[in-house]
Amino acid sequence: MSTKYKAITTEEAYFITITTVGWIDVFTRLNQKHAIINALQYCQQNKGLEIYAYVIMSSHIHLLCKATNGFVMSDVMRDFKKFTSKKIIQTCVDEPESRREWMLAYFQKACNHLKREQHYKVWQDGYHAEIIYSNSFIKQKIEYIHNNPVKDKIVSLPEDYYFSSARNYAGLVNDLEVILLNLF
Repeated sequence: MSTKYKAITTEEAYFITITTVGWIDVFTRLNQKHAIINALQYCQQNKGLEIYAYVIMSSHIHLLCKATNGFVMSDVMRDFKKFTSKKIIQTCVDEPESRREWMLAYFQKACNHLKREQHYKVWQDGYHAEIIYSNSFIKQKIEYIHNNPVKDKIVSLPEDYYFSSARNYAGLVNDLEVILLNLF
């Protein structure tokens, strides 16, 4: 298995992207976005995850982050995806969701090729991780993360998108605390 875009070291920070199967727009509902925020907060408090920048888009999440305190990024991402998969399915079933039948059927069908028994598959296999190697790379990735909602014409200014660390960097209220990098 290729390790080109995997977080295989324990000391470095990474730019990480995780994507839903079929690029399904799961995170158009507030309850699903809050589930992701809660899971990230848990990882910060219990799994040594330091988050420097993030954005939750409709079908994917970008993070600039690092695993600390002896935790390994690949383990943190595995546990995050496993927990949030279950939470996303539970939220689809338990709370109002007009796309419930379609989404659950799609998540079930995404399991057809798997050798292990699994009922639903929410996230694409693996994740895309790029090691952070310079301050200019950090600046580039943070700007990319923060401008994702602007590029998709969801907001006009990065700090107007509530589910992004652009708000933290602008000194605005946000549910997820991040470690601000003093590069700007």
